[in-house]
Amino acid sequence: MLDVTEMLRECVNSGSSDLHLAVGRPPVVRLHGVLQNLDQPPLSAADTRRMIYGILTDLQKQKFEEHRDLDFSLSVTNVARFRVNVHFQRGTVAGSFRVIAKDILGFEELGLPPKILTMLARRPNGLTLVTGPTGSGKSTTLAAVIDLINRERPCHIITAEDPIEYIHAHKMALVEQREIGEDCESFSLALKYALRQDPDVILVGEMRDLETIGAAVTAAETGHLVFSTLHTVDVVQTVDRIIDVFPPHQQEQIRVQLAGVTEGILAQRLLPKLPTGRIVALEILIGTDAVRNMIREGKTHQILGFIEAGAKFGMQTMDKSIHDLARAGLISKESALMNARKPEEMRRQLGMAPSAQSGEGVQRRSTIGVAQPNFPHGVPGTLGSPSSTGVPKLTPSGPGSSPTSQPGIRKPL
Repeated sequence: MLDVTEMLRECVNSGSSDLHLAVGRPPVVRLHGVLQNLDQPPLSAADTRRMIYGILTDLQKQKFEEHRDLDFSLSVTNVARFRVNVHFQRGTVAGSFRVIAKDILGFEELGLPPKILTMLARRPNGLTLVTGPTGSGKSTTLAAVIDLINRERPCHIITAEDPIEYIHAHKMALVEQREIGEDCESFSLALKYALRQDPDVILVGEMRDLETIGAAVTAAETGHLVFSTLHTVDVVQTVDRIIDVFPPHQQEQIRVQLAGVTEGILAQRLLPKLPTGRIVALEILIGTDAVRNMIREGKTHQILGFIEAGAKFGMQTMDKSIHDLARAGLISKESALMNARKPEEMRRQLGMAPSAQSGEGVQRRSTIGVAQPNFPHGVPGTLGSPSSTGVPKLTPSGPGSSPTSQPGIRKPL
């Protein structure tokens, strides 16, 4: 049985985005969004406990046993950094490891619109949000934004992250990165004290609650440039979620505040790329005067129509982004239909035959939980390739293995 370090090495070498350890199954990796078993025996309760406790400090063990969940980052020498969550399930220890790319890539390398992201990064103040389901690359996008600011401006950047993922070296900017649970207690407290630390730019890893959302909006109102994320799937839902977090008697006030500070909202999703890999699709809202008025007046239902007509401002709907990717041959038409908000309209735009019955025949599928976080995929290689640790080459499992599958990985679950 390989140890955790060896499994993480194989995960990175294969280009996988995640490693999962749970009792009763072999170790599982997520490759191009698909869960696949490593060619290892099923893990026992003793196996997972030994592996996970072997990477925890004494303080982390104490916190883990007290709270039954623990988030932290892990650096493996000559391999990569990982975002880790360890937890209990059915009374046994389990863990999930997310690969963090070694290098911070630029907008073009990530498939992001450089003009829009550069414009938002160069704003003197305001609030920009990057949203999407878990694993859609929000942290990667914001890392690229912070890196651009770091390279261009002699400013003070403070981040609050849970945990710290990408490490930002000091360039033109002074960058301070605070990890929740290690350097500060919570996002809301980190924001409260950040305002006393002379920041120019603030990155909030996630706006999880009313206190954090309120503090982020206030920071943007007081002349700071603020970036954060939400687990929402489109622009309109993002605006509604922020407002609905507050009690009814405060919602009018937060509408006015949010309208005054919104610079941009990017809702992103990762789709299967042809022939392999993942590619980002984006819905983009820019905080024009008209958009701010809609937010202020509670007319969020009109925002989508304005985005459709707002191409001259750099706006686009998710369906427009998906359509463009399909037209360019970067994703399949079937994938475009499954992820479209209006599949029948997408079908017509792509010149596909009408479905058997309008509005039916197209199965829509949520991408939540199937996309991987770093949309350039890790380090090229194959599972089982010889490494400096002397790990023996793994072989495909059993007669069911596909001849085209990665060595050392069983066929998709």
